[in-house]
Amino acid sequence: MKRFFNLLRLFGFDPGKTLRTLKGIPSYIRGMRLLKRQRKASDISFRLGKLYPCFEDKYAESGKGSGDYFHQDLLVARKIYNNKPELHVDIGSRIDGFVAHVASFRKIEVFDIREMKSSIPNITFTQADLMREIDERLIGFCDSLSCLHALEHFGLGRYGDPVDFEGYLKGFDNLYKILKKNGKCYFSVPIGPQRIEFNSQRIFSVEYLLKLFEGKFRIDTFSYIDDSGDLHEDVPITDAEVKDNYGCTTGCGVFELTKL
Repeated sequence: MKRFFNLLRLFGFDPGKTLRTLKGIPSYIRGMRLLKRQRKASDISFRLGKLYPCFEDKYAESGKGSGDYFHQDLLVARKIYNNKPELHVDIGSRIDGFVAHVASFRKIEVFDIREMKSSIPNITFTQADLMREIDERLIGFCDSLSCLHALEHFGLGRYGDPVDFEGYLKGFDNLYKILKKNGKCYFSVPIGPQRIEFNSQRIFSVEYLLKLFEGKFRIDTFSYIDDSGDLHEDVPITDAEVKDNYGCTTGCGVFELTKL
């Protein structure tokens, strides 16, 4: 049943939304009738405009304070605020999440394979494919760099990039080149049993990631968001937890790294 519902969502039909909408219709109709009676008895002039039904909102929470993006965006933005780098560059992270957080208190340069038409204060945007060889001027370009929930997509074609089985390795090598020696790198990807879910994402095992960092980066801190969306901040790296991927199937590992 879950697979069937996921297939329906793929084509734009959300069964859960449909059920919540049907549940909200009677309440909407009662509320509209009550409002009309109250308006008729009132001396205050408010004409009724076009209808704008919001059937679901009364059944939702006030906000969602969990999940990969919520926790990683706040965590890394806080670390950048505390570390106060000279120049921070972001590769492919969410503009309306992490990048916006950072732009609220400092300038940030953003590289992404997709275009961005909006002009936003404190954000300098460059459209670029980071799987390709970078311009020599970008080597050792910044002392602080982030790539949050982005590298797992490199080479899967999801965002218009060419399909390349090892595209993430080319992207990771470019991250290393762009960052100055002793510079800070904030890096996150999905963690769990290693696999590709084409063409959405790669999931990396923690053991593989540690090998990927060897000789390039020192791990300063490691945090992760578990499968339930809860943050575990600055946890120790132990052999047992690494082999078990910290109990995650599709979690998110957040690394604070220093370039060697």
